[in-house]
Amino acid sequence: MMERYIFNFLLAIEGVLSNKLRAILTALGIVFGVAAVIAMLAIGTGAQESILNQMKLIGTNNIVIKSKTELTQDESDSADQTSGQNQTNLRPWSPGLKMDDLDGLKNVLPTIEKMSPEILKQLPIVYNGKRISTNCVGTNNAFFDLNNIRFFAGSPFHQNHLNSGSPVCIIGKTVQAKLFNNGNALNEHIKVGNNWLKVIGVLDRRIASKESLDNLGLRDYNSDVYVPIKTMLIRYENRAYVSRNDIQGRGNDQSESTPNYHQLDRVVVRIDQTENLQASADVIARILKRRHQGLVDFEVEVPELLIQQQRKTQDTFNMVLAIIAGISLIVGGIGIMNIMLASILERIKEIGIRRSMGATKIDIELQFLFEAIFISLIGGLLGIALGVITANLISRSVEIPTVVSTWSIIISFGVAFSIGLIFGLLPAQKAANQDPIKALRSD
Repeated sequence: MMERYIFNFLLAIEGVLSNKLRAILTALGIVFGVAAVIAMLAIGTGAQESILNQMKLIGTNNIVIKSKTELTQDESDSADQTSGQNQTNLRPWSPGLKMDDLDGLKNVLPTIEKMSPEILKQLPIVYNGKRISTNCVGTNNAFFDLNNIRFFAGSPFHQNHLNSGSPVCIIGKTVQAKLFNNGNALNEHIKVGNNWLKVIGVLDRRIASKESLDNLGLRDYNSDVYVPIKTMLIRYENRAYVSRNDIQGRGNDQSESTPNYHQLDRVVVRIDQTENLQASADVIARILKRRHQGLVDFEVEVPELLIQQQRKTQDTFNMVLAIIAGISLIVGGIGIMNIMLASILERIKEIGIRRSMGATKIDIELQFLFEAIFISLIGGLLGIALGVITANLISRSVEIPTVVSTWSIIISFGVAFSIGLIFGLLPAQKAANQDPIKALRSD
């Protein structure tokens, strides 16, 4: 029985190779359809990986509160109405984003799990004759957990460091590489600004593309130096301390940019459950607006919801690609069916001769079915090669992340086989049902 299958398969290959140009033209529909499937799956897989990487960068269930000093006219007018001011030349006063706001949020919002304040200051760093300029970030230990940052060496801040404003710091991997040539940095002292700080920890390198960091508005954490929030406020700068002249000056509506009066530059809040994200963000915005005298001098963002929206858009795009690929495959299958039906009319005498020599209907059906499958598989192989090349070209030319996985190639190969089987079945049955006597009489 197996020998019969092999014999019919060899006859099918011989029939296809006898007219190579027709076989290739017939397979073009399958080629483009499979290439579209490969490219679509590559784009979809790349997008999924990009989204997962972004989720790792921002952490899950996080809400980001950013301070801002430049307000639009609508925001200023809204604050005027809230505070009851009638003088249009005065800017409403706000205490800005402060440490006290964290306590106010915790006391009102039970969905908050953790909070990490951030104060950002550009400072020069000196060690052993080497000098670099980078960001010094005042924060707490929750910062590392909320941003999924791990330690390469050392440990987070001790409670004593956080309470007393100790002269200690944690450095990123890039800072270690530049100042210590990737050598041991623990317990060494570096000069950050005008203060000497003891290095108690080194962060593990965090790999992230510049595009992902820009899209999410994140810094390169590998290049920063981290100090306890109280150390930043005591030893460097506390913008919450203002004089009467500062307050009066900030009330004037001047053309130049408003000085940064916020004690904190950024706060990251983790919410207990994803379904509470949007509602919690709305409550946080209302609480802060009330505490800031009706002035919306802050921004509340929910990065995870933005990424989910991006994911929905990507899924819609992938669906469109899937429809296009499906249409191409159907057109390719119809092309195979048409060519096989036309081939039967050309080879009626061949069918009659085979039947007269003892071939059964099954043999004839298998021969033409194998031809259809073989043409489809040729198209599938060429389509896979074209799809991989297309995915790489897309990734390089328009900077869309693409990942060609093994399972996508297997799926495409299976689709090509199925198209040949489905659309080759009708022509094969029609060939098998030819009357052998009439077939022998045919020219």
